Amino acid sequence: MRENTRLSNRLAAAVEGEVMVDAAARGRYATDASIYQMVPEAVVVPRSTEDVEAAMQVAREEETPVLPRGGGTSQCGQTVNRAVVLDNTRHLNRILEIDTDTLIARVEPGLVLDELNRALKPHGLWFPVDPSTASRCTLGGMAANNSSGGKSLRYGIMRDNVRAISAILPDGTAARFNGADPMPGPYADLVRDMRALGQREAEEIEQSFPKVQRRVGGYNIDALTGNDVNMAHLLVGSEGTLAYFTELELSLAHLPGEKVTGICHFPTFYAAMDAAQHLVKLGPQAVELIDDTMIALGRDIPLFRKTIDAFVQGDPAALLLVEFAEGSAQANAAKLAELQELMGDLGFAFTGHGSSWGGALPVTDAALQSAIAEYRKSGLNVMMSMKEAGKPISFVEDCAVALPDLAEYTQGLTDIFARHGTKGTWYAHASVGCLHVRPVLNMRQDKDVKTMRSIAEECFDLVKQYKGSHSGEHGDGIVRSEFHEKMFGPRIVSAFEEVKVRFDPNGLMNPGKIVHAPAMDDRRVFRYGPTYAVPEFETALDWSAWPGSGGGFQGAVEMCNNNGACRKLKGGGMCPSFRATRNERDATRGRANTLRFAISGQMPGGLTSDALADTMKYCVSCKACRRECPTGVDIARMKIEVLSARRKENGLSFADKLVGYLPRYAPKAARVAGVMNLRNRIGPLRRLTEALTGVSHRRDLPVWSSNPFRDEEAQDAAPDVLLFADVFNRYFEPENLRAAVRVLRAAGARVAVAQDGSGRPLDCGRTLLAVGCVEEARAEAKRIIEATREAVAKGVAVVGLEPSSILTFRDEFLALCPGEDAQALAAAAQTFEEFLALRPSPEMKPLGKPIYVHGHCHQKSHDAVSPMLDLLKRIPEAEVTLIESSCCGMAGAFGYAPDTIDMSLKMANLDLFPALAAAPEDAIVVADGTSCRHQIADGTPRRAMHAARLLDQALAG
Repeated sequence: MRENTRLSNRLAAAVEGEVMVDAAARGRYATDASIYQMVPEAVVVPRSTEDVEAAMQVAREEETPVLPRGGGTSQCGQTVNRAVVLDNTRHLNRILEIDTDTLIARVEPGLVLDELNRALKPHGLWFPVDPSTASRCTLGGMAANNSSGGKSLRYGIMRDNVRAISAILPDGTAARFNGADPMPGPYADLVRDMRALGQREAEEIEQSFPKVQRRVGGYNIDALTGNDVNMAHLLVGSEGTLAYFTELELSLAHLPGEKVTGICHFPTFYAAMDAAQHLVKLGPQAVELIDDTMIALGRDIPLFRKTIDAFVQGDPAALLLVEFAEGSAQANAAKLAELQELMGDLGFAFTGHGSSWGGALPVTDAALQSAIAEYRKSGLNVMMSMKEAGKPISFVEDCAVALPDLAEYTQGLTDIFARHGTKGTWYAHASVGCLHVRPVLNMRQDKDVKTMRSIAEECFDLVKQYKGSHSGEHGDGIVRSEFHEKMFGPRIVSAFEEVKVRFDPNGLMNPGKIVHAPAMDDRRVFRYGPTYAVPEFETALDWSAWPGSGGGFQGAVEMCNNNGACRKLKGGGMCPSFRATRNERDATRGRANTLRFAISGQMPGGLTSDALADTMKYCVSCKACRRECPTGVDIARMKIEVLSARRKENGLSFADKLVGYLPRYAPKAARVAGVMNLRNRIGPLRRLTEALTGVSHRRDLPVWSSNPFRDEEAQDAAPDVLLFADVFNRYFEPENLRAAVRVLRAAGARVAVAQDGSGRPLDCGRTLLAVGCVEEARAEAKRIIEATREAVAKGVAVVGLEPSSILTFRDEFLALCPGEDAQALAAAAQTFEEFLALRPSPEMKPLGKPIYVHGHCHQKSHDAVSPMLDLLKRIPEAEVTLIESSCCGMAGAFGYAPDTIDMSLKMANLDLFPALAAAPEDAIVVADGTSCRHQIADGTPRRAMHAARLLDQALAG
């Protein structure tokens, strides 16, 4: 990974945007969602089209390839190359125009699809090409890949919805590609030559191109035939090999309105595939497949478990999700009735047995339909959530055949897989005969790589036998380009090469894709190449659920498949730092890739390197990835390993000690609370202590209580609740614990504070983990496990107020002290609201004000927000609103540090602060997290309270 100093210096001098050439940054752009890896020469984050032109000129003069890149979600290796990578996503992401009369939008290439649709929704419009990666894929990348999605049956694919593309050609010429006749000049000459090629090859194209809707392989030279030639359609699907897109003109559609879905259950996979040809005759806008493997894996992912239980009946081998949008509830209901009747006519009934079992389950609830759609869109990531070394591999997944052939074709694929000792996972677009099938293979093993090659050749022969397309949605990249001659014949491939040479005679635009590709099984360009290895190393936590070195840490890191779900900008919580910076470094994917490079020796310094510390700097350990990453990449836990390794090598700073050992010195500090609180009141003291304490002078510190909570305040006999009094509520806001005791007793509970008889309060170890003191945290965990063992064995609940503390029992304790005792405590541990939500409510009175709730990140990651909302709704006449937000940004010490306070506030300003500003002036704000309450107090005029205090206020009498 040696740096090209001359190239990097010239790029830095030529462009205004960021130029990255360090090993960590280049490593983060070396992969996409495919099996391939190629470390780029440099990464440029252009701020303008002028930056792009300058970077392309430097690359041209240095004879270095250029690779335009959007979300990096390509599954075939389109967005990896030894090139100058141009990351469009951070700055070149504007909506330039929305014309609601002509139904046209003009956008820059780095705009994320969901961002466009959010802007279109108030106008009743949307862009109807809807790939599953809509939350992070860019319009430029979609055009380059000729993307499609679940609604292509009705709306077509990207080529059908792109009207014009403005682009920079490899020689620096700017041109607008559309259907108009150009003015004389270089672009006009190019158009003339391309039209001539289309006329010359029209007959061969007619004979050789598959007659299926989902054909995206090769260049779209069929667009050059006939009299109505739109040159933009030649650029669509060109995978960055012909030009850099600066602007796209798109066709919009009216939102389809109310939708309904019929969940068709089938006893066998073959039966589902055979039924697809009949179901499409009902005119649905989508028919999507989910197989039994995806159902089983989804049930193991917390984010999807409830959704699956809500729409899957029995034990189907496959589901077809049939979606209708007919414009009215009555018309939709009629379609669902037709669907149920058709399933009966095909011989399926839920009362049937064996091959006759099945039927259509109607789903009309909009929220459930949305949840089902999110689950289906996460199909790739769900499939990749297998923890073993073998994974479902993308290389034959996008073949498309005519619907009457679908059942026999998929059976043929299954037979091929079986002959090679593996099986396939299946999902996606049954409506257009394009199924995402992935054989399970281990790309670290030569024998499986050879198996992949054999399967590919046999599968493509089968596709050709059925006159289908070997590339139906995800494009060509490295994995399929070499098979074009088999699919199209030598003359068409020669025409593809002619197109490439005419546009890019020096081969500088993303070479090796579509034409002149490397062998798809060339391990030298694999993510796990022939020399890839991770030596053994010591870890501090238990990672035994995964394979590989570091006790399984390697396998946990390598679970990241690079599909980029962590790059979404709205919805859920992942990843708050990326949402604030839009920097690949700050996404879960970026951190996982940097970790992989660190432990495999591809980046100097390993776990203790400054580059890795910089990568982890803005991780706020919110745990959103723990819940929302469909492959289970838990960066918050991995960060503990990084902190631990660095602590062992570098020790602790004084600021680290202040954070980590807070529970140790808190009893003494509380005795001199008045002195401790002077810092907040004396301006010069705030500045004087900033460098020493690591606390920004711009922040107030939590106020020490002179009357902290004492264990003796709640020691009921024969308790059915053990209350864990955390350090934050005990010493800073003891009124929360006292309120909680009153509420618990009012609900009929007997309460005792958990203690071990040592005289020192129990501590969850959260502050110790935050600075990498794992062994000390382990000792604290053992204290708690021992102190609660007897009560837990009797079925007593262990309840806490601070989510980051009590939920440590359900998370980190299992990695610190693996075993039955920790598991028993994890099962007994509950948040305050989880415990009360399962008990009869005490008598309460109305409060007369709306209640706005901000959920702590750890509550969200453990699905503990809903009990909080349910409990607050028991207050008579209560109007409870959940604030849809990611992390508040405070995250313990993160929001206090001088070098991260601005990022902390930026995170809060994404969603939380605007939501509070829009809330009614008299609204009560509830936030269980200590950090959340302080962030709200520092950044808004509001003051938030813990739910325990609000419920205490609502107690009748």
